[in-house]
Amino acid sequence: MATPHISAEKGDFAKTVLMPGDPLRAKFIAENFLENPVLVNNVRGVQGYTGTYKGTRVSVMASGMGCPSIGIYSYELFAFYDVENIIRVGSAGALTEKLKVRDIVAGIGSNTDSNFAAQYGMPGTLAPTADFTLLSTAVEAAKEKGIEMHVGNLLCSDVFYGEGGKEKSLEWGKMGTLAVEMESTALYLNAARLGKRALVICTISDHLVTGEETTSEERQNTFTQMMEIALDTAIKMENK
Repeated sequence: MATPHISAEKGDFAKTVLMPGDPLRAKFIAENFLENPVLVNNVRGVQGYTGTYKGTRVSVMASGMGCPSIGIYSYELFAFYDVENIIRVGSAGALTEKLKVRDIVAGIGSNTDSNFAAQYGMPGTLAPTADFTLLSTAVEAAKEKGIEMHVGNLLCSDVFYGEGGKEKSLEWGKMGTLAVEMESTALYLNAARLGKRALVICTISDHLVTGEETTSEERQNTFTQMMEIALDTAIKMENK
């Protein structure tokens, strides 16, 4: 059953997969939240695990960085492994003073400078969005945990070190865009094309307005509220 990038067998992945960008964050989630996690993929060091969380079968696998990388892994999970829901759990940079470092953001839509959608040849502009059922379920899960989760548009950028610098990214904040990351567009478009569900939940790791930032170790190991919201969402989605 192996695909070019995943060595797992059919049935190795749960209905819902959490997708951090960092393989070490996938390992952290598996080891700290899942019961009896089993490593089901390690091709190119992109670790994927399946275990249970509060009695519900859940998987977690890294996506790597950027639209091309998550585009490959999410497509293979959706198309070949019967995965129904992918929840990206990543980091993002705040584009507005309304947010502070460590705030949690759910992306209802994905503004982008990526050309990922051009492959579909649509006679207009595609608007990549989250699945409403998945998003509303995550909002419910956050409220039950007493965690404030901001919901709004993300900017999905193809470049980390852009020629225009952070000032160019901050222009998106003037249109109400909350934060910038690099994966939401490809994930949302793959889900739409394949009739699946996707959602991006991010923790603010750095602030493009104030300059505040977290360390790589903090991003890997301490963004646990976001992980808990995603895991509780997976439980709630089991019968939907």
